[in-house]
Amino acid sequence: MLKTPVRKIAPIIITATRQRQGFVRGVSSIVTPNQPDLKKGVTKYGGKYTVTLIPGDGIGQETAYAVKTIFKAANVPIEWEQLDVTGYTQEDDILFQQSVQSIERNKVALKGILYTPISKLAHQSFNVAMRKDLDIYASLILIRNLKGYPTRHKDVDFAIIRENTEGEYSGLEHQSYPGVVESLKIVTREKTERIARFAFDFALKNNRKKVTCVHKANIMKLGDGLFLNTCRQIAEGYKSSGIEFDDMIVDNCSMQLVSKPQQFDVMVMPNLYGNIVSNVGAALVGGPGIIPGANIGREYALFEPGCRHVGKDIKGLNLANPSALILSGVLMLRHLGLDDHASRIHNAVKQTIQRGTAKTPDMGGTSTTTDFTLSVISNL
Repeated sequence: MLKTPVRKIAPIIITATRQRQGFVRGVSSIVTPNQPDLKKGVTKYGGKYTVTLIPGDGIGQETAYAVKTIFKAANVPIEWEQLDVTGYTQEDDILFQQSVQSIERNKVALKGILYTPISKLAHQSFNVAMRKDLDIYASLILIRNLKGYPTRHKDVDFAIIRENTEGEYSGLEHQSYPGVVESLKIVTREKTERIARFAFDFALKNNRKKVTCVHKANIMKLGDGLFLNTCRQIAEGYKSSGIEFDDMIVDNCSMQLVSKPQQFDVMVMPNLYGNIVSNVGAALVGGPGIIPGANIGREYALFEPGCRHVGKDIKGLNLANPSALILSGVLMLRHLGLDDHASRIHNAVKQTIQRGTAKTPDMGGTSTTTDFTLSVISNL
């Protein structure tokens, strides 16, 4: 039975607030101009929110089970509407269409990563299709060192904001002549303005000091030139707020990330660069198993691991680190206004990692996904 949407609140934007003692920022609902109500119509019945859950491929079922187990132990008032979509099916798969309809009803989703085959020419990425169909245009990925997880670089603390709906991911390519392929990169002023404002609003609401635009305008003078110049124009409107703006060519940015990541604060960039930079960022602080993420649109919010890896090689082995999906779930709870539950789970994950009592193989240990999950529950 479908639940009747009942909750309506003031306009919000999803942002993250600094926590000196934590390793991942909590997400809060901040009133801000020019941003539509993301929670309008969120499905709630009998005191519980209905949330779409798409476990994803690879390790998705294992990490999603960890989330459900922890949320149940923490008495989180959520009812899951689970759809076991897989990227291995055809593009017109009925279950995929049902998952999109579910998100349209519930407005909020927690999602693992869906596999995208390389060899099937007609198969569009379900991950990309979902973001484009629902216009979930802003990807927010938080990169920060974790206490209890030592890495080469210390004091890493920056946010990656990635445009989700155009660029090279537009999916417009064809073979104009045998052996000749044309692939179109789409950049529009409207969508660049939208993602740039999102980045500056995020910086403004979270006491961030600088926004860096990542581009390749020295070569792609029209496409990336439009992205860069639009970001520069938007930056002018935030000068009075004290937020600095600079830009960096993407190849230099890659070198700077691995040599001096502390120089970055908020980074905004087109789709493909965001994909690459988020993977570099994840490697700086420990890998894809610990990076949470949020995808924000005008009407819908979809939360998924920030570093989009399926983990096919460890599927079914009970070795996956579920932290990325758990912490993405924490961001979702804060989005829904369930701050107490979010804080309990966040602190439990933090204690589990800091104490080192349940280190999965990616963290240098031998613990299983189940061990990590039970440790988090014991720390609630």
